[in-house]
Amino acid sequence: MPAEDPLAAMAAAAPAKTAVVEDERRLTYAEFNALVNRYANLLVEHGVRAGTKVVWCGRNSTEVVVLISALRKCGAVGVPLNYRLTPEETSYVVENADAALVVFDAEQAPQLEAAHDRATGVRAWLAWGSEPPGWASSLDALAERSPDTEPVARGADPAAGTSMFYTSGTTGKPKGVVRGEPDPALVLGLVGEIGFEPGDVYLTTGPLYHSGPMSFMLIVQLMGGTVVVMRDFDPELWLDLVERYRVTTTFSAPTPIRRVVDLPEETIRRRDLSSLRRMIANAAPWPFELKRRYVDRIGEDSLFEVYGSTELGVDTVLRPEDQMRKPGSCGRAAPGVEIALFGEDGRPVEEPHVPGDLYVRGAGTFNAYYKAEGKFRDASLGDWLTVGDIAYRDEEGFYYICDRRTDMIISGGMNIYPAEIEAVLTAHPAVADAAVFGVPSDEWGESVHAAIVQAEDGTVTDDQLRDFCREHLAAYKTPRGFDRLDEIPRNPSGKTLKRQLRAPYWESRPSNLT
Repeated sequence: MPAEDPLAAMAAAAPAKTAVVEDERRLTYAEFNALVNRYANLLVEHGVRAGTKVVWCGRNSTEVVVLISALRKCGAVGVPLNYRLTPEETSYVVENADAALVVFDAEQAPQLEAAHDRATGVRAWLAWGSEPPGWASSLDALAERSPDTEPVARGADPAAGTSMFYTSGTTGKPKGVVRGEPDPALVLGLVGEIGFEPGDVYLTTGPLYHSGPMSFMLIVQLMGGTVVVMRDFDPELWLDLVERYRVTTTFSAPTPIRRVVDLPEETIRRRDLSSLRRMIANAAPWPFELKRRYVDRIGEDSLFEVYGSTELGVDTVLRPEDQMRKPGSCGRAAPGVEIALFGEDGRPVEEPHVPGDLYVRGAGTFNAYYKAEGKFRDASLGDWLTVGDIAYRDEEGFYYICDRRTDMIISGGMNIYPAEIEAVLTAHPAVADAAVFGVPSDEWGESVHAAIVQAEDGTVTDDQLRDFCREHLAAYKTPRGFDRLDEIPRNPSGKTLKRQLRAPYWESRPSNLT
């Protein structure tokens, strides 16, 4: 930890300023830093050193905001766990991550109990909340007895990174994206481009286990701003919080904001939303129609869109003045980020409007896929890295994502990989073959759809298939609809022709996915 931690400096300079507010609970910077230190010292007491992996799980809460900073202060590798995963998916992440500690909201105990029974390498399970399960210790009780002095991080393991976010892969199993300390020059460049200020007030519109909502919250927090915690999204509550706390910035996938702008116009107009100056649009592309409605209902000067990923960080920025004149674009390269397009022959694509594989080079990219070195090599071209998107640029240097090399589905801002779902479907005795793909959804952007070939000696209903999927997968990964085919279309090498399956669903509307 640096000699002068930014939170400690803020607590000394402005101890009475509000750091975090959630419902009726409010912590000043002095109180917040003290609680962060208690958490961090408790983790150190439990053997956490630089490079130790700590899984955490819980809905947005003050405790989550405190824990994120505590992990940073003691040098741990924080591993956020999606609270919507099934016990089976959860156990895989905890074991694969080689977690030494698991810290969680007690309400997630049913999700984590199977992992507790299986993950023998976990040294301690710490739960916050009123009723921790019998197999976990109370984080709240232990933290009360922990000192609130600045912790001393022990050991040093720069290669281990500072965070590890799990993202699914084409093999069907999630893989850990190892990221290092954020590059100060890149962060400062992004701060300048978007215009963050020390007095910003950040609203947690998205779940903090996502790298985007967490990263932009930390930018505001480490600049001495205020974090307003919204535990569960509700569109009218979102409007109330923006007005009540004079929120200046937030980060959102398209689905929450669609729910906001779908409210009656008078419901929106009667709130004073003039404080909102930096809406960061990401997690999934915002349809142009949604942008137009946001501009009409909330304001034209606040909408920024960024393109990026857990692996590659923030790569492009589309500013408010370009939103309406550059439909479909995700913006120009972010400060300090190099972007290149490569053709199938491996040569750079220099001409405008010619698609190529999008690669990124810079200090903001990830270090490794944990225990999946081959996947990291597959994503590399020298010192360039990719997540498989295909894009083109126009004459002004604006980028447009026009296709995905992978079959990833983005539904409500969640990345969903079909192979994981296909593996579950084909495990059903009545399913001989399956292909999963995204179809249009006005609410979610895309929804999960499956084509199956039934086994000769078996029959199964859609509801039975959904129930089977929910036993093994998070609900948002479960297919909403099913097609029954005699055969899954494949090319001569056996690769499923997903474009052919998607085409009938997308042909009546403009899309870059077909």
